[in-house]
Amino acid sequence: MNPAPNPEPSERESPTPAAYDEFGLLHENAAEYGISFDAAPAVRRETVSLVNGSKLSALVWGEADPELVLIHGGAQNAHTWDTVALALGRPLVAVDLPGHGHSDHRPEHDYNPTSMAADVAQAVARLAPNAAAVVGMSLGGMTAICLAAEHPDLVRRLGVVDVTPGTDHAKAEPIITFVDGPEYFADFEEVLARTIEFNPGRSEQSLRRGVLHNAYEMDDGRWTWRYDRMRDWKVGGGDAPSFEDLWDTVDRVRVPITLWQGGEWSVIGDDDVEEWMRRRPDTIHIVVDGAGHSIQGDRPMEMAGLIEDLLSRPVE
Repeated sequence: MNPAPNPEPSERESPTPAAYDEFGLLHENAAEYGISFDAAPAVRRETVSLVNGSKLSALVWGEADPELVLIHGGAQNAHTWDTVALALGRPLVAVDLPGHGHSDHRPEHDYNPTSMAADVAQAVARLAPNAAAVVGMSLGGMTAICLAAEHPDLVRRLGVVDVTPGTDHAKAEPIITFVDGPEYFADFEEVLARTIEFNPGRSEQSLRRGVLHNAYEMDDGRWTWRYDRMRDWKVGGGDAPSFEDLWDTVDRVRVPITLWQGGEWSVIGDDDVEEWMRRRPDTIHIVVDGAGHSIQGDRPMEMAGLIEDLLSRPVE
């Protein structure tokens, strides 16, 4: 039996499962990390129509003018920032990158940081044009770097979570192994079991929430991921892309930068840090003890505090 084709965006928008409420789990995030939850926060989903005809989705927290933009990593979605957003208690926007979460898949499967930054810029201009900082993790971090270089009017401070242009296939091997795993799962428990296998340091409750946000049940009862597993280089049979040509983009960023690195394990090498600091010696580099690549998931309370520090940095 041939596997079902990649679902169209309209199919991916159906709730998963039927009782799933994407904002109905926030009390769990709060309880797990001791965050006050007297009332459900004001958070809503917004959709921005892009000039190319596709749609980009985002979570808007709070009613006031957003002070912060958060961009998730590859194969994640905006809900990876839920606990951080609760801890911060600030108005902010968490974006679903193209091909992730509730945003449309790109027909050409082009998810390089430069092209995605052009899409994210349209969403930021619409939803958070006056944000005091943009924070991006992994693929979202590279996208945020490109956003800061190409659209300096939208980025006043830049936070980069565990990635540099020196991050390559070898350094990211554990992540690539997980993402390149099965596309379809017999049921929810099967996809959860694989997620637990690759995230032994995280609570099962948090991973269960993550799967509910990042996967959905198909009409035939199987489960699959929301994010587009295809990439242009896969379709064309080429090698995995490299970020190396984006080192010069780092040079063009002209705002305060903080680079956070996972202390438990990271896709950043010592050589990457050395090269980054050679190019941008004004960068604050912080290693977060006990955190892996997804610092916002492993140490969300620490991540919230680090973002507060970034927001307090003076700008010219």
